[in-house]
Amino acid sequence: MKVKDIAEAAGVNPDTVRFYTRENLLKPTRNPDNNYQQFDAEDLRRLRFARKARQLGFSLPEIRQILEQADGHHSPCPMVRDVFQQRLAEVEREIRELQELRQRMTSAMAAWQDMPDGTPDGHTICRLIEHWEDPMPSHRADNQSEEH
Repeated sequence: MKVKDIAEAAGVNPDTVRFYTRENLLKPTRNPDNNYQQFDAEDLRRLRFARKARQLGFSLPEIRQILEQADGHHSPCPMVRDVFQQRLAEVEREIRELQELRQRMTSAMAAWQDMPDGTPDGHTICRLIEHWEDPMPSHRADNQSEEH
């Protein structure tokens, strides 16, 4: 199979095939007549596996490690369970944090409905934010990094 063929068979675009090939997750051979990459059924199986693993939230290094264990005839399933359990806990924490943020945002929008717009006067920047009181204070909001 050529890049286009394996991409169609796996339901991905050709750039995805090229990416996984560059990352050495797929190991195509070269056609000696035209130097095209030739993918086989094993490459297709690995590509489909990688796609499913990505959909479940596994990172590229984790997928590589899973494939390496399988290639070495070791069951990657215990590692998959451990990583997945940790990732699920992270996702649940992020969901809780987002729900808290949503509550703060909803509260702020409700409080701001009747507040007038203000012009910065040297003492204020935006009165909406400066005069808003969090009805549900969260310690995490103050401790978040500047990236957020």
